[in-house]
Amino acid sequence: MTLVSYSIGVGVALEAADKLADEGVDAEVIDLRTLRPLDKETVLKSLAKTNRMVVVEEGWPVCSISSEIIAIAMQEGFDDLDAPVLRVTNKDVPLPYAANLEKAALIKADDVVAAVKRVRYR
Repeated sequence: MTLVSYSIGVGVALEAADKLADEGVDAEVIDLRTLRPLDKETVLKSLAKTNRMVVVEEGWPVCSISSEIIAIAMQEGFDDLDAPVLRVTNKDVPLPYAANLEKAALIKADDVVAAVKRVRYR
């Protein structure tokens, strides 16, 4: 399984990878570090190795870097895919001011684990 992320999402992806390892799932986490230039080569090499990908981003799903990474996977790595690429992003709502609502809107490692299980068909 390939988990692709950047910035704060990397910590969430690493936490999810630890949880997945406890369940016997090997997840390779890619920290993009920069978005421009985007390291497409690393993303596509990992996809070729794992054949499954989840993109983790602390942002909204529309017009996001996760959208671009999914497009790259579909256009340049389609033959390597064994399942659709999924993304885990913040909820598609204006970010709430109240701390409890903000926490509910942000990405969590459990959301990533659930997406990985959907991609793995288990």
